[in-house]
Amino acid sequence: MTDIRVARSIDSPLTLPIAMPDIYILDLFVIGFLLFAVTLGSGWIVRLPLSFAIIYLVVGILLGPSNLGLIRPRDAGIFNAEVLERWTELVVIISVFSCGLRIVHPLRLRIWTITGRLLVFLMPISIFGLALVGKLFLNMNWGEAILLGAILAPTDPVLASEVQITDLEDRDELRFGLTSEGGLNDALAFPFVYFGLYAIKDDNWNHWLRSWLFVDVFWAIAMGIVMGIVVPKGLVWLDRHVQKRRRADELMEDFIALSIIFITYTTTEIVNGYGFLAVFVAGLVVQRSYHSIERPLAQLKFIERLEKLLEIATILFLGSILLLKPMLAYASQSLLVILLLFFIIRPVGTWISTFGRISSPPNLHRLHPVTRLLFGWFGIRGLGSLYYLAYAFGHGLKDKAGEKIAWIVYTTIVVSVIVHGISSTPLMTWYERHIGQRNRKLERTTIDEFE
Repeated sequence: MTDIRVARSIDSPLTLPIAMPDIYILDLFVIGFLLFAVTLGSGWIVRLPLSFAIIYLVVGILLGPSNLGLIRPRDAGIFNAEVLERWTELVVIISVFSCGLRIVHPLRLRIWTITGRLLVFLMPISIFGLALVGKLFLNMNWGEAILLGAILAPTDPVLASEVQITDLEDRDELRFGLTSEGGLNDALAFPFVYFGLYAIKDDNWNHWLRSWLFVDVFWAIAMGIVMGIVVPKGLVWLDRHVQKRRRADELMEDFIALSIIFITYTTTEIVNGYGFLAVFVAGLVVQRSYHSIERPLAQLKFIERLEKLLEIATILFLGSILLLKPMLAYASQSLLVILLLFFIIRPVGTWISTFGRISSPPNLHRLHPVTRLLFGWFGIRGLGSLYYLAYAFGHGLKDKAGEKIAWIVYTTIVVSVIVHGISSTPLMTWYERHIGQRNRKLERTTIDEFE
């Protein structure tokens, strides 16, 4: 490492030697300048058909080895499945907790009908639609094809923040559906990831199908729900009773939310449950466990700031690992997946899932056609898919099949960041003006009746 500390020369006391800064120092400078620029420019950026993620991605690509070479994760030895898995795991659990914390809708089945339809119908349609593409057109076996579908099916709770619930007073059905879907399908795609990995290792499904059904579906989902209720309730109870006797330091108080995330996630994983699911449920529980709305609101603000910081680092990292040659090598296969997923599989699956009357606010009604179209379009892919890809590499995915799936996933995420990032602001602005305002009065009246 080059020493850049300024030292006075004995022979020339007035000469200050200037050394070339270490790449790490340059990286910190660029990241600091990026934070400074996007913060000052945020007032203009939010008005443009441009997401912050696009800016981070472009900067990451420019700093990557194919361009300036200031960020070289591969050369530094930090680009491996375990590092990527653990980092994206951290980002996702914080983001799904944030999703749960934002939702103030009553926990009634009728209110959550749209979410149930998106999970029960749309997610399996997306997974098996992509699996058919992999099997029929990409020369994959069923295990690899189902794994591809499971990796790309979840929508992203991090990059989709612009189309999700924006504050605790926001009860719009489109934003609610996208927020709850993004918070839950990152967990509920896990059984299908396991299915694909099992099928890759052993193509005789009879050897493991029963175990998969009872352990990876029923048990893991049930434990995710149970732990997501029990653990945060206990922690909030302790928080409330201890602070009655002695208030916590005000600067430290927001870390309660982070501790709830970590404790809920780890204890759920210990009992072989789905930690992502538990953390989302924990967000819902915490939102409803304090007597005052001020505590959950303060926690939400803290978590959102942390989420944004982690998003910057992750998207910069994603941009820096992209390589032109392998992306071009799999470009035709990636393009096929992207076109079918964005324009056929997700929209058709959404149209099927939202067909007929929806038993949600305002009572039994049909979703507006524009709302259904936007549900189909805003299937943003991102960090959840990165996590599942890294997890698959650490648990059996390898060789040529792994390389193919990896570059298809990377390319799909990049295209999603760009096309959804450009379209989200104008589409949501138009929706708010023409559809959202008309529905909001009816939704508020009906939800207040449930409460």
